[in-house]
Amino acid sequence: MNHSVSDKLENKEQDITDQQSSCPQANDLPYINRVRLAPRRKLHQEFTSSLKETFFPDNPLRPFKDQPRSRKIVLGLQTLFPILEWGRHYNLHKFKGDFIAGLTIASLCIPQDIAYAQLAYLKPQYGLYSSFVPPLIYACMGSSRDIAIGPVAVVSLLLGTLVHNEVDSAKNPDEYLRLVFTATFFAGITQVTLGFFRLGFLIDFLSHAAVVGFMGGAAITIALQQLKGFLGINNFTKKTGIISVMRSVWSSVHHGGKKKKSLFWVPAIAPLISVILSTFFVYITHAEKHGVKIVKDIQKGINPSSLEQIHFSGEFAAKGFRIGVVAGMIALTEATAIGRTFAAMKDYQIDGNKEMVALGVMNIAGSMTSCYVATGSFSRSAVNYMAGCQTAVSNIVMSAVVLLTLELITPLFKYTPNAILASIIISAVISLIDYDAAILIWKIDKLDFIACMGAFFGVVFVSVEIGLLIAVAISFAKILLQVTRPRTAVLGNLPSTSIYRNIEQYPDAKKVPGMLIVRVDSAIYFSNSNYVRERVLRWLSDEDEQLKANNQPRIQFLIMEMSPVTDIDTSGIHSLEELYRSLQKREVQLVLANPGQTVIDKIHASKFVDLIGEDKIFLTVADAVMAWSTKAKQEEV
Repeated sequence: MNHSVSDKLENKEQDITDQQSSCPQANDLPYINRVRLAPRRKLHQEFTSSLKETFFPDNPLRPFKDQPRSRKIVLGLQTLFPILEWGRHYNLHKFKGDFIAGLTIASLCIPQDIAYAQLAYLKPQYGLYSSFVPPLIYACMGSSRDIAIGPVAVVSLLLGTLVHNEVDSAKNPDEYLRLVFTATFFAGITQVTLGFFRLGFLIDFLSHAAVVGFMGGAAITIALQQLKGFLGINNFTKKTGIISVMRSVWSSVHHGGKKKKSLFWVPAIAPLISVILSTFFVYITHAEKHGVKIVKDIQKGINPSSLEQIHFSGEFAAKGFRIGVVAGMIALTEATAIGRTFAAMKDYQIDGNKEMVALGVMNIAGSMTSCYVATGSFSRSAVNYMAGCQTAVSNIVMSAVVLLTLELITPLFKYTPNAILASIIISAVISLIDYDAAILIWKIDKLDFIACMGAFFGVVFVSVEIGLLIAVAISFAKILLQVTRPRTAVLGNLPSTSIYRNIEQYPDAKKVPGMLIVRVDSAIYFSNSNYVRERVLRWLSDEDEQLKANNQPRIQFLIMEMSPVTDIDTSGIHSLEELYRSLQKREVQLVLANPGQTVIDKIHASKFVDLIGEDKIFLTVADAVMAWSTKAKQEEV
């Protein structure tokens, strides 16, 4: 860099300058080399730092530092079982809120569980089983105070669809059930693995827009599937696409307000009241003898063991693994979204990796106790929050109520009509269609909207798994597009300032005569290095054509604002070298402004600085413009 920049900072950096002056060549080096260039770290230090930031940004071992062995054991147990930490401060006041919330969500979960089991092509008791064991384990291991655990509509539909594609639930119910337990086991293994190895960032690849579209499409699909029970149709398609569903409905026909928070309990207990009343009237009128479809038998008693039914090897183990990974990831996505939402509302933090481990352990245990994939429920969590839950004890209360239901009153649900269960599912999933979110996505980002609609129409018109595949594919396509085609901008000077900004965003910004100032808004990697070089050269060609048409002096300096460039790899360095040679042929000088530490380390290591010259690196764009404008005027004189 030039001496004018060093002079401006001489007083503030006097000690450093005095030390550097003892070196024979110190005063010839640019300021960024003499002061800002940090000592280069060794390879193992760079690798360790990158690994730590990627997988351990929160430094989970910090609380264990300098602690005695006994304290480390206690902290370790509290890390694995958060209930041991917050349980010490539990009191009667908190239990009152948790007790009311637990009773409320139990009244909602019981009819929902019976209904959701049908979505997974399972008998009703398996839905209740899944709201007994998993919530107990989550209450001990989870870090969210508000999540209500149990079966959910989307995962039930997804699991039922994927498993039914492998084994027909009607023709081979025993093998179907075994594959469900196997898939649940591997869903839990997937979740524990992601949490233990701190790979939770992988679920972020499914963008918010894709999730909105997938949930909306799944809600419509689930609601349409309930037309079978709602309309009493006997022969109904097993496919989930809207065309197949409507064909079944047509064939059957052809042949035959805003909620007040204080009143949260009204919609919460409405499903249970509906079930009780409808069951009572069917029982006293014997409507089942006149064509009304009912639940029939629900097995009484707590969860039986299912460990021996899980496939740990063979063809069905592979199928269960594939299904479990998909179901586990979707369950994690839903639970993570719920946990983050309520944690933000109550201003507390949840540990994403602990959440994954907790969800995984509860599903592994659930697979061994006749449960299928459980996760956080949107509707029940919202009711749990509004009912005043204080801790995860509300899940324990809910489990206790479900236990009593399994032991005492399941036979009473024998006469529950399928139509009322279908209406419960429809009313529950309607809230998954988020119109406002879709409209907001359209306003903010059109590519996100395409991802949203791709997932939505994929689920509605084809199948749940195809819709999910489309959602993931479009999300990855968007990432690749942004990585391979980073934004670039031409900068101009804001009048009467030393600030340089995008001329499209700031129309008052003026271009500097004889200079083209370009900013690259991305790291420069092998995936985009050629595009960056070609885009910069296109900027230069377009600018030269305009100047030539207006009989103005040509461009002599190309200044690259490097502050947004967080990193650069070998391909990026090679691309800069090619850019430098192309500019030489045009008699244009390449100047860099404000490269970060990582970038400056790498361009020094590659000897690129030696190629362009050390006086071509500046602290700011303003410094570069001032220095080379002065030099150009001197050369003219």
